[in-house]
Amino acid sequence: MQPSAVPELAHTHTRPIHWVATATAIAGVVALSSAVQPGSATAAQSTTSTEAKTAPAAAAPPGTSGVHFPLTCGPVKAVVVKKVTGDLDGDGAPETVAVVHCDAPMGTPPDGVYVLTRGTAGGTARVVATLVDPKDRRTVTDFAFDAGTVTATLLGYSSADIPSCCPDLKTPTSWHWNGKAFIRSTPTAAHSV
Repeated sequence: MQPSAVPELAHTHTRPIHWVATATAIAGVVALSSAVQPGSATAAQSTTSTEAKTAPAAAAPPGTSGVHFPLTCGPVKAVVVKKVTGDLDGDGAPETVAVVHCDAPMGTPPDGVYVLTRGTAGGTARVVATLVDPKDRRTVTDFAFDAGTVTATLLGYSSADIPSCCPDLKTPTSWHWNGKAFIRSTPTAAHSV
């Protein structure tokens, strides 16, 4: 074997410590590059001093926790099973519409549908309207809010002899605010289930 004209250099032989140092350096560069990002691009024109700089923050819809619903549940609690939010009355502040029933351990408890608005001075929300009274023995399905209208399908009973487990009527229903009250719209006849 003939000796090399170039002497062996220590840094030309890779060792595990070299790979660890390289991996650490790359990880540092990746971490730094993910932390330092350019600002987001916008297509908006800059505002002049007479234009508003920011839009007012939208008010949060009223929550359902701590609300006393007009529902008699005995030893069990009332439970919110569905809710939708939106500006129902066109005043710019959102309301919440909640489907509530007693948390019965068995059976199908009837639902109540209540409209909530914000409490005074940011306090607990309060019930301002009842759209479905639990005394009517209805169960709410297909619950939604769109363009100022609350929609639901109400399952009910054609007579008091029908057991609570087996509703035999299905009624699509909607409510909208007319400036004074919530107006309920239903088809002329309920459909049998």
